[in-house]
Amino acid sequence: MTGTKAAAPATEYSAGALAVRGVRKVYQGSGRTVEAVRDLTFTVGAGDLACIVGPSGAGKTTLLKCVAGLLAPTSGEVRLGDARVQGPPPGMAVVFQEYGRSLFPWMTVGANVELPLKQKKIGKAERAALVAQALESVGLQDAPAAYPWQLSGGMQQRVAIARAIAYEPKVLLMDEPFAAVDAQTRAELEDLTRSLWRKLGMTVLFVTHDIDEAVYLGERVLVLSASPTVVMEDIDVDLPAEREQLTTRALPRFAELRAAVYGHVQRAKTFHSAAAAAGAGDRP
Repeated sequence: MTGTKAAAPATEYSAGALAVRGVRKVYQGSGRTVEAVRDLTFTVGAGDLACIVGPSGAGKTTLLKCVAGLLAPTSGEVRLGDARVQGPPPGMAVVFQEYGRSLFPWMTVGANVELPLKQKKIGKAERAALVAQALESVGLQDAPAAYPWQLSGGMQQRVAIARAIAYEPKVLLMDEPFAAVDAQTRAELEDLTRSLWRKLGMTVLFVTHDIDEAVYLGERVLVLSASPTVVMEDIDVDLPAEREQLTTRALPRFAELRAAVYGHVQRAKTFHSAAAAAGAGDRP
């Protein structure tokens, strides 16, 4: 058993619940029309950690931008709690892959983390406390006066994560955040992400190309089809809550889940052509 289940829309929402309902995104320009996302419907419960995988070009980043309110869907809707997302919502933060572009090199680490907090109506002392707590959470409590360019790539991504969690979001979106770091740093950041998720109780939606990472991190793995994108599979990850890089990845169940997700991703590449062929075969 792979734990596959059908994605179903939720009927009740708590503050951190995320619902994607029939989201479709079509790009038009230069005399051509591209349907990037066809019909995406799924929910992520408050406090859940769900990973999204799929073939290259499957629309994962387009989906995340729609969820974050950075891109308006052509049709359908995204809801955070009981409110429709029509722009970047106050209860959401995003960590991108290109941490170097998201941090301001002329500002200190502390100032980078504090920047989004200035949008909130809170005092300077409270902002300083939130910055200190966030930096301590990611192991950078001694680095507030440093500049991003003085830090390694992995440490810069920790700054980006600290900036996101200092904002105290209900939902954290992560778009392939560890793709540009080395394998050892990636493993450390994966463990940091699960630790922060369990400690802070945020809802996390994590996009990755790495199947092993999705299985190790997630409580669920959503497999997207090739473009135009639909949710092809929704798989429960029934691994122990306490995870460790060597022992968890050595579990037979980890290997079973990885193989199942890999198989779905391979089928996702030809999902639409296979469905079209099956439909043609059904015609009289």
